[in-house]
Amino acid sequence: MLKIAFPNKGRLAEDARDLFEDAGLPIRFGSERALVARLGTESEAIFVRAQDIPEFVADGAADLGVTGWDLVNEAERDLSARIDLGFGRCRLVVAVRDDSDVSAVEQIAPGARVATAFPRVTQRFFEAAGRPVELVPVSGAAEITPHLGIADLVVDLVSTGSTLKVNGLREIATVLESSARLVCRRDDRPADDPTRAGDDRAIAIDRLVVRLESVVRARMHRYMMANVPRDALARVKAVLPGLDGPTVVDVLDGGRHVAVHAVVATAEVDRVITDLKALGATGILVTRIERLMP
Repeated sequence: MLKIAFPNKGRLAEDARDLFEDAGLPIRFGSERALVARLGTESEAIFVRAQDIPEFVADGAADLGVTGWDLVNEAERDLSARIDLGFGRCRLVVAVRDDSDVSAVEQIAPGARVATAFPRVTQRFFEAAGRPVELVPVSGAAEITPHLGIADLVVDLVSTGSTLKVNGLREIATVLESSARLVCRRDDRPADDPTRAGDDRAIAIDRLVVRLESVVRARMHRYMMANVPRDALARVKAVLPGLDGPTVVDVLDGGRHVAVHAVVATAEVDRVITDLKALGATGILVTRIERLMP
């Protein structure tokens, strides 16, 4: 039985539960306040603070964990990511006051005070940049510190950047790109590694990874179908490439049309619809995919 650590609250927790549900691994609690739950039929979920998950996985209390890559980097434990889960995207950035003359890391004065909830990641970043700074660790609300004279600049998480703007700050550099990841100990090699042959735990982890990957990949794609004029088929193939090219099926209309089916990246759907209509396509259908394996 695998033990998987989940965030116990917040948007990350909700998105993680939705993903596992879509992968056929619903979380079932014995009681409302339980910190342990059944995960599917063969695994167990434990619920802890997102920032503690790297420690739980590294220490062996959990086989796997779902948490932000920013928190994994801050923990400095020997972990690796098996999957980017596709949610919780954000960036850790360096930001200064709007009225500051600083527009690049190279312009930051030696000894400048930096407020952040990520002191380890921040220290490594400025050391690599050759800029000695004084860290001001905070647990939250770092964006207010430059206005109170506590710090000269901040290193903070942003998703849209609107919070920085509201608080009179602007970003000048990105420290780290982050998203939710499924993490494991670095020595947890896949089951096909010769050293893990017959390792039931490694096999179980690989199976879970495949299930989750199929859902993550499906969320990034849509299944499209359309009836197109047969004489436009050559051009349709350029518009609707699919994973390995579109599937083409005859339509019972005397041969004037063919039905094309293809998997398309979600971000490309609107463009593909427009291009298909320009070629005379009709009956265009777009639908979600539950699972998708390459």
